[in-house]
Amino acid sequence: MSHTGPALLAALAASIGLIIVLCGRFRLHPFLAIVLSTYAFGLLAMGIGAVSGADRKFVDNLAGTIAEGFGSILASIGLVILFGTVIGKVLERTGAAVTLAEGVLKVVGKRHPALAMSLMGWVVSVPVFCDSGYVVLSPLQRSIARKTGKNPVVLGTALATGLYASHTFVPPTPGPIAAAGNVGIGSDGLIWVILFSIPVSLVAAGAGLVWALRRTNDLESKLPDARQTFEEYKSQFERLPTMGRALAPIIVPIVLMAIGSVAAFPSGGGTLVDGVFGAFLTDLGNPVNALLIGVLLALGLLPPRRDAKALTTWVAEGLVDAAPILVITGAGGAFGAVIKGTPIADYIASLIGDGSSVSGVTALLVLFGLAALLKTAQGSSTAALIITSTLAQPLLPALGLDGMMGSVPIGQVMAVLAIGAGAMVVSHVNDSYFWVVSQFSGMDVKTAYRAQTAATLVQGLTALAFVLVLGAVFL
Repeated sequence: MSHTGPALLAALAASIGLIIVLCGRFRLHPFLAIVLSTYAFGLLAMGIGAVSGADRKFVDNLAGTIAEGFGSILASIGLVILFGTVIGKVLERTGAAVTLAEGVLKVVGKRHPALAMSLMGWVVSVPVFCDSGYVVLSPLQRSIARKTGKNPVVLGTALATGLYASHTFVPPTPGPIAAAGNVGIGSDGLIWVILFSIPVSLVAAGAGLVWALRRTNDLESKLPDARQTFEEYKSQFERLPTMGRALAPIIVPIVLMAIGSVAAFPSGGGTLVDGVFGAFLTDLGNPVNALLIGVLLALGLLPPRRDAKALTTWVAEGLVDAAPILVITGAGGAFGAVIKGTPIADYIASLIGDGSSVSGVTALLVLFGLAALLKTAQGSSTAALIITSTLAQPLLPALGLDGMMGSVPIGQVMAVLAIGAGAMVVSHVNDSYFWVVSQFSGMDVKTAYRAQTAATLVQGLTALAFVLVLGAVFL
């Protein structure tokens, strides 16, 4: 393997570079970029003789390996992504997101409008894509700016960074879910991603809030006074759901997953809750089942007179939102399957011995750097999460990130968090979210770079620092 190992690393680097060039330079959709790069890597691996012997199936049927990898990852995570996006769409369309926002504002109070915007952004973006969340909450941001006299750029940046923090870290947002599945975290381990990602994302949101308060107050917004007020935006909804009903589709699935994880916790040679009841709780906490219950609770938010056609339209919109995530995730799974078909992980392991020469901190820095490179080059945080996690999965043992802490897949959880921090760095002109934030906040490009782009850099680096501290403690 010694003569093919360096060539394999070069082939992998070239394939990653191809993804960056195709997405960044030629604006090709990440799905096609990943598929083409997967074929390129597979053909290069064959050409240098890195795949032979027991791996003849890979050589003889590259297309079959790609199809198998595509299907297997969607089988494990596809329904979770679909259910999560449908929940988010229904929350948006029924006005539940407005209820959540107003609830946060009541708790924080109007004396701290920037903090209120950051927190409500963080809450809303757990189930709702950050782009949609910003559109939904921007009327409230503008209305509060008028009522309090606060600079719209400050409030807009605080809202954007709050949304962005949970979007890149906290399931059931599709990106983090896909990343967890890609690195090999099973359904029983997803709750640990949620529990660790919440504090990391709150730290990232706090960093964005501090940047908004201290560095954007002198920036000017070009918002016209005729913009829709929050009250006008609310008037499109016949009746807003109560806070309890608005929270239920988000909180109940998380609670069920937590209960299922606790029930399956090893104890005395069995599990903490044995028998039929234990199996029932474990099944109920499976993310697919838990999020399906979340979907049903979301459908309960529909107004009594809402016709079935509108509901079908909303669900269809959610499925459309999920489609790009699904195909990118599947393509990432295909890339991972081809990587696994080569001895590249064995070669890396031979370079670093038993992994003792690579600290957990160094491994997390590597994953952060790769995710940051992909995010900055092609613009999509979700794509960066999926691609990096796909590349990382076969290498986790060699990087020393396959360790367990009891029943917690701590190495994989830390890997997802490091990748999430990298996927924040940075939001600029090739990111659709950059334009949503700048246009709805009245920022020109220069102002948006000083506010949104700089803030996401600070968020990513702050989140990384916190993840490295967690890695030093738990790995």
